[in-house]
Amino acid sequence: MHIADVTMFHAPASGGVRTYLQAKHRVFSRYPGVRTSLLVPGAERDSLGDQHTLPAFRLPLGQGYRFPLRAAPWRDALIGLRPDLIEAGDPYVTAWAALEAGQRLGIPVVGFYHSDLPRLMGDRFGRHVSRRLVRYVTSLYRQFDSVLAPCQTMADRLREWGVENVRMQPLGVDVHHFHPDQYDADFRASMGIPPHKKLLIFVGRYSREKNIDVLLATMRTLGDDYHLLLMGPGMPHQVPANVTVVDRCCGAHEVAKALASSDALLHAGTRETFGLIAQEAMACGTPVVAARAGALAENVPLGAGILCRPLDPAAMAEACDALFSNDIAASGRYARRHVERHVNWDSVMHSLLTHYETLADTAMPHALHQPH
Repeated sequence: MHIADVTMFHAPASGGVRTYLQAKHRVFSRYPGVRTSLLVPGAERDSLGDQHTLPAFRLPLGQGYRFPLRAAPWRDALIGLRPDLIEAGDPYVTAWAALEAGQRLGIPVVGFYHSDLPRLMGDRFGRHVSRRLVRYVTSLYRQFDSVLAPCQTMADRLREWGVENVRMQPLGVDVHHFHPDQYDADFRASMGIPPHKKLLIFVGRYSREKNIDVLLATMRTLGDDYHLLLMGPGMPHQVPANVTVVDRCCGAHEVAKALASSDALLHAGTRETFGLIAQEAMACGTPVVAARAGALAENVPLGAGILCRPLDPAAMAEACDALFSNDIAASGRYARRHVERHVNWDSVMHSLLTHYETLADTAMPHALHQPH
């Protein structure tokens, strides 16, 4: 079975979508008879192994993202790969190219609805834009053979809009890499953070929906007993004295060490569709304080952290105090167990492959279901 993924959500600083695609390639490479290809934007046309790039317009201030302008080259490239199934990971030009390629090849096409486009754009440009985008998203995703959504809230919203064949498909975590053993006793000293501080952390690219301003206001409320480490490209530098900023894209090893060496993750996002960094923190045995909104409300279970009223620094500060007043180590252990049981990549991808098989209506040998 040959699965081709296509998306514009693939850049050096990109987050959940790129992590998902890398995990898919890694896990499926252990299954005999399964092959994956990836088609993404780049500076020029190129192929390296199973990853292929087509030239696309680089978005100004887009943190490395590129936007394809014409569907035809992407359609033709997908046809040339001759896959058995295509998955489109964004709602733009590549999605339409995937649908046309699938029609010409006579194969199923899956649309993964990774981000809530109407809400994200509606936050910036108002309800009129949001309503127009709902109509656009509905028109597009009704044409896929299957639609994947990373949380139940998103799946329900798509169904309310009239999109059928929606499947809730969570992302996952590399539980071997994101592990409490990544704890580094020298980490705080290396960051210039005193050892007695209650260390909070947030990792991600700076964007409006992450509500970094709420995190900073929370730190002003919490005061000197707490310290926040902000890691990711574009982070602000005008911050309270109890905040340290690492303004760059950080590698997975560095992120895992930072998460495992912190006391709790602080997350004020209200538009998360999965909240991958929260799951990675939990895998490291680090509990979460987060806004009770979006996928965070679904994916941070009671016992693994505390959810609070969204966009409210005082409520978030109160939640931090409540977390530290209880057995925070026990919360971290529970968080780790939850991720191991529910969102490790191996089980997530096994379930996804079974879904692909059903769509492709292909008789797969039993050996396909067991990795090497």
